[in-house]
Amino acid sequence: MLMSLISALSWLAIPVAAVCVVDDWLLRPRRQIAAAPQPARDPPVMALAYYALPVLIAAAVIRLLAAETLDFSFVLLAIAVVTGLAWLLDAAVLRKRRMNAVRAAGKSSEVVSEPGTVDYARSFFPVAVIVLVLRSFLFEPFRIPSDSMMPTLVDGDFIIVNKYAYGLRLPIVDRKVLSIGEPHRGDVVVFRYPPDPSVNYIKRVVGVPGDRVSVHDDMVTLNGKPVPTADRGLYDDGCYEGMHLEQETLDHHSHELIFCPTTGDLAVEPLPTCNRHLPRGYVCPAENDLAFQEHGSWPEHVIPPGMYLMLGDNRDNSSDGRYWGYVPEANLVGKATRIWFNWDLQRSGGPIWRRIWMRIQ
Repeated sequence: MLMSLISALSWLAIPVAAVCVVDDWLLRPRRQIAAAPQPARDPPVMALAYYALPVLIAAAVIRLLAAETLDFSFVLLAIAVVTGLAWLLDAAVLRKRRMNAVRAAGKSSEVVSEPGTVDYARSFFPVAVIVLVLRSFLFEPFRIPSDSMMPTLVDGDFIIVNKYAYGLRLPIVDRKVLSIGEPHRGDVVVFRYPPDPSVNYIKRVVGVPGDRVSVHDDMVTLNGKPVPTADRGLYDDGCYEGMHLEQETLDHHSHELIFCPTTGDLAVEPLPTCNRHLPRGYVCPAENDLAFQEHGSWPEHVIPPGMYLMLGDNRDNSSDGRYWGYVPEANLVGKATRIWFNWDLQRSGGPIWRRIWMRIQ
């Protein structure tokens, strides 16, 4: 319900902002000249639009943060181009026209204030350019939209991604211009989803080029040797019940994963302990018949050159390389490093403060 309201308000931001820009840039100066030396008053409709605009813009920002397919680099580039052109157009043409209109009316130039549109354009242009550069080449924020990396990452985590860990790429076109490093086994990596590159995914690297990898009973065998694990008992957070918790050591990475030894999908059942707005959760049966191949098993494959195998830490609730294949090197975005905030609007209770600035293992 809340997200539907935010979505509706964000769409209103576009026409309201356009009306405010036209009025502020072209019509308000005329009102100021006509009313001088008295202060000009905005028409009631425009006054309402100016008061509503900050709320609508805030809704649009929230919707952008919640988006899964939006290209933020393109958005930043568009902001930089639009604000730069607005600043240039005013300096080259419109400011002179305002001053000529003031002189023609025989009034002081002080009666016309600089349009807020120009002030915002001049302020936002350098910010957009700096953020675009930082986001494209250094660090980029992402939001975790699913449970696939639990318990390492949870839905609602906002993370920082190191963009230069695997090489510098040009924004928008994603072309690598400088090779710096390559992913290692155990890295948590953001990448463009191979079946739909407009969507960003996050998983853990379990296989690099040349590795022989198989998955059986949710456990990974790497180059003929089982990846070391340690039993940590059962995992139950109120929305997942009866899951098995393991500590997995993949090269120098030690991290937790959860799984359910079952031949089918996890059972989805109403759980009164779940704090999601739709109180349903995933239940792992206490006893399982594994006479057939366990759900999510993957026969041994050799990882091709330039490809990586990515798996989720939530082994039975993750759409990963077992189902859609390998991730090409060209699809890599960066290495996940820290959680900088957490707030899942689909769960009650607000932010989980203890997750702020946690290191991603």
